[in-house]
Amino acid sequence: MGAYDSDSLHSSTQNSYHQHLLNQREEEDPNPKTKSQKKLALLPLIFLIYFEVSGGPYGEEATVSAAGPLFAILGFIIFPFIWSIPEALLTAELATTFPGNGGFVIWANEAFGPFWGSLMGYWKFFCGVINLASYPILCIDYLKVVIPVLSSGLPRIVSVFVSTSLLSFLNYSGLAIVGYTAVGLGVISLLPFVLMSLISVPKIDPSRWLSLGQEGVEKDWTLFFNTIFWNLNFWDSASTLAGEVEEPHKTFPKALLFAGLLTCLGYIIPLLATTGAMPLDQEVWVGGYFAHVAGLIAGNWLKYWMEIGAVLSIIGLFEAQLSSAAYQLLGMSDLGFIPKIFGERSKLFNTPWMAILISTIISLGMSFFSFTEIISTVNFLYSLGMLLEFASFLKLRKKFPTMKRPYKVPLGFFGLIVMCFVPSALLVYVMTVATKIVFVASTFLTFLGIVLYYFMNLCKSKRWIEFSGVGDKLDEDEDEDIII
Repeated sequence: MGAYDSDSLHSSTQNSYHQHLLNQREEEDPNPKTKSQKKLALLPLIFLIYFEVSGGPYGEEATVSAAGPLFAILGFIIFPFIWSIPEALLTAELATTFPGNGGFVIWANEAFGPFWGSLMGYWKFFCGVINLASYPILCIDYLKVVIPVLSSGLPRIVSVFVSTSLLSFLNYSGLAIVGYTAVGLGVISLLPFVLMSLISVPKIDPSRWLSLGQEGVEKDWTLFFNTIFWNLNFWDSASTLAGEVEEPHKTFPKALLFAGLLTCLGYIIPLLATTGAMPLDQEVWVGGYFAHVAGLIAGNWLKYWMEIGAVLSIIGLFEAQLSSAAYQLLGMSDLGFIPKIFGERSKLFNTPWMAILISTIISLGMSFFSFTEIISTVNFLYSLGMLLEFASFLKLRKKFPTMKRPYKVPLGFFGLIVMCFVPSALLVYVMTVATKIVFVASTFLTFLGIVLYYFMNLCKSKRWIEFSGVGDKLDEDEDEDIII
């Protein structure tokens, strides 16, 4: 029997990763000008982040049915300050300091070593691909208002499969195409909400905003917090694309700022307009209700536009999330955590085709769960990853105090602890209100991630599977760490 020192094997990865990344890019394209033209610029990155996080007000309706108009409005006003802003600031600093594909995987790896870097990767990947499954379901929930046959049975299953497959192929066609597609989808999907809000102004009664809900309707705080959390998280997801961004040290902070403003206004303005213009009936505040309100306020033309907008928004959400998941696998492959094949790019479009395929297959498998079960499981896994991410952020500040940071959160270490503590407490709360099935599923996936980490190390030591150039080189240089 032999003992395999996996931590020693991976430790030098932390030092050689950036140089490897640079050398790899030079090998792929010796002309840096040509390469930079294919990278993400500011505008498409803004909309990719916007779609990672939000994609529009679609899906926020459940907050009103769960807790009434006042709490829904306060939730979308207060939550960005205690959650979205700290996460966005953290992302801006770390994504510009460690600008490689893999994002949070690199951060945890640099802070705590390969085990935690790998576990972070699996938590976030499972979270991302499970989240992917929610978008076709949300899309069908809107379309069934116009096409009732999609409500259940074989038509629903076929529509989910076909839409998922087509959207995955669009992602395969290239990140630049996906980015500029996101810009068009964002503008078109937001326009009906702008029109509905303007048309509803004369009908608004501000006293309706103060309603705590209908008498006799119980508050569903689990649904309330899960819905708000789901609608305002994933700010860090775009960090996995940092290696594909043009001048990330300048572009990322700006993109996060503009995407944040667009997201917050996109939620609160339609919510104020709709709750103020319509008499309260909490039972009807479910997915697709905004389209119903648009029809009542302006007519069927706006209702159908909003239905189309919902489909376009969900396309953007799907594309952004799939890009993040695929490029995260690419980054994990670069780090040597998973086999080399996951980092292979298409010769035609330069996209990680295998990572896209794997993400799509898992997403299809999860599409049979209910929307509530999906977002609850996503939130639990995301909370685990974010707790590790906050810890990594603080650890890296202590571990590398003099490291050059193109963007640095303007707080001392104690201020950073306070900034991270408040959202961390919220994360713990979200986890404590999880249902039993969510807890069991998350525990199983965590255990699976741990098993995969040790199995990948075994495969590397035995050379059963080919890993990236980083891992292979380290295997040759670290033979003394394999003790017979």
